[in-house]
Amino acid sequence: MGIEFTKLAYDSIDDFVYGVAKKPVTCKNGMVIGGGTLYPEVNFTLPAMNATEETLPDAKRIYKEIIDGVLKKAHELHSDGLVIEFETLPQYTEHPEWGIEIHKILRDTMYEYENKYGLKSVIRMTPNDLREMNRPPIMRHGEYWDTMVKVFEQTAKDGADILAVESTGGKEINDEAIVNADIRTSVFALGCLGARDMKWLWTNISQIAKENGAIAGGDSSCGFANTSMVLAEQGFIPKVYAATMRAMVTPRALVAIENGAVGPSKDCAYENVYLKAITGTPIALEGKTAACAHFSPIGNIAAYAADLWSNESVQQVKLLSGFAPVVSTEQLIYDCRLMNKAAEKGHRNLMRDLLVESDAYLDPQAYILKPDVVFEISKEIVKTQDPFTRTLNTGKLALEILQRGVDKGELKMDERELGWLDRLRDQLDDIPEDEEEFIAEMNDEIEEGKYRPEEYGL
Repeated sequence: MGIEFTKLAYDSIDDFVYGVAKKPVTCKNGMVIGGGTLYPEVNFTLPAMNATEETLPDAKRIYKEIIDGVLKKAHELHSDGLVIEFETLPQYTEHPEWGIEIHKILRDTMYEYENKYGLKSVIRMTPNDLREMNRPPIMRHGEYWDTMVKVFEQTAKDGADILAVESTGGKEINDEAIVNADIRTSVFALGCLGARDMKWLWTNISQIAKENGAIAGGDSSCGFANTSMVLAEQGFIPKVYAATMRAMVTPRALVAIENGAVGPSKDCAYENVYLKAITGTPIALEGKTAACAHFSPIGNIAAYAADLWSNESVQQVKLLSGFAPVVSTEQLIYDCRLMNKAAEKGHRNLMRDLLVESDAYLDPQAYILKPDVVFEISKEIVKTQDPFTRTLNTGKLALEILQRGVDKGELKMDERELGWLDRLRDQLDDIPEDEEEFIAEMNDEIEEGKYRPEEYGL
């Protein structure tokens, strides 16, 4: 039986701040995430190159150079501690021994710096979710799931502190929905398929973490909400759709915590602010310092409740000053140092409010992350325990809140965006409140063979 959340973890927005979580997580080396200090989380990847057995020696050398450079910079800048995320390339999960070997290189180097310099660091292990490589995806068994399990289990045994994933349940349905701004189908993908996959997936990941001495961190709706955000920034889909999706992915993401995840949730999950409000678990977030990976309209506001502050991911490429991962490390450390100093001086709430107000009214995707909006939507989510109902009601309330912001004259929105408020609302109003009825309707509408119902327990 999973955990049920029926009320928010916070009684007051005044307590909803960066660096402090109601349920902090203590790592094996004593680093406490959400215990008062905001830490950087550095994510990096290889330069453009083929990931093959022939190039594996080069890849191992490059990863060693990256981690040495990142930790050296962290030591030089007197960092209080940091998190390293190793998010595997698909090939390094498909061939689990490759990912396991690279993780060990990173982890052993981190141990060396901690033993030599006292630099505390923890590693988040994020295997690529390969299950969608079958079409239609096979979610609950098969070679791709088996290789993911091998990576999770062995890296945890080798010292991985946090296990995470960017899961893809429902993505095979939602990909087409995004480009069509089809929010009705997104409700099906998230609330019916994705939530079922998350329950199965995180029951398993949490058990692996428990058996191997690791922390079950959390998930990300990157393939859903972040894809929407990036397409909206490029002008391909409405920002209103992307903003509504950002809120609507929360019930799906919440299932991970209901089934064993304790945080910190993944950096690219901007919906984490809702998860923190509901559960009190620590969260990672990314914003302006993630411009190396993607652009967004939420560069400052994303930081206001973060417990880890991340750069998303950056390739090992040479800039004028040095290699990009080291550059990102310096930027993140300075961001965290400023915010921690503000907290030390008694200005944590002021700093939070400045981060919020600098972005909140310029884009619907920022407005939907405001602390008061997060609390209002989160209170709606915990009224029921049904992910489908939660997803549908969240979408309706998000659109209502955006309309309210426009009506009050505080939310700036292009004229062409305004019509989408009504269009998306009409799509949601057309969805029956009974999930079984809705699933039957969608199965009649979705092309046969697009997904495997049995892989979602349907």
